[in-house]
Amino acid sequence: MSNASVHPSAEVSPQATIGEGSLIWNQVQIREDAVIGENCIIGKDVYIDKGVRVGNRVKIQNGVSVYKGVTIEDDVFIGPGCVFTNDRYPRAFSSDWEVVPTVIKKGASLGANCTVVCGVTIGEYAVVGAGSVVTRDVPDFALVFGNPARVKGRVCLCGRVLKRRRGRTPVHERRTCSKCGRLPKAKPTEPVSNG
Repeated sequence: MSNASVHPSAEVSPQATIGEGSLIWNQVQIREDAVIGENCIIGKDVYIDKGVRVGNRVKIQNGVSVYKGVTIEDDVFIGPGCVFTNDRYPRAFSSDWEVVPTVIKKGASLGANCTVVCGVTIGEYAVVGAGSVVTRDVPDFALVFGNPARVKGRVCLCGRVLKRRRGRTPVHERRTCSKCGRLPKAKPTEPVSNG
């Protein structure tokens, strides 16, 4: 845990790995075999279960529970109160339950108080609206919300909703971002067109 900052009230297993420059705030519990990448921010009252994988530059807000079987890739934002599940058939008395994996892909953002039901993949740079219940896979760059969450639009890399432009605008420009000018699915290294 060299060069990581861990609040004195946090409980971090000696068998967990915390990357350089990460900040672990108060009342956090990180279990054995969990891996937290570099330059992450883990907010107050976060629980990270055994074997969870968290990429680099991830921000997990206060009161989030990340259970075994969840993989969070780089540059993901997880809003306050978000919950992940890991069992499709939960019973308090079941001794033969199986962990069902969930993957949150690079750059995705999950809104406050959303629930991610196990077994789904949330695509790259997708946005899940606050309070949503995700029960199926979310495509890359999709905006989803509701209970159950449904695709309601597309988002730019910068997070803004892409709006259709009509009229004399050429077809290839009809979904460019009005904020940053990127085309859909433009990666961070691709140049931004200014017109």
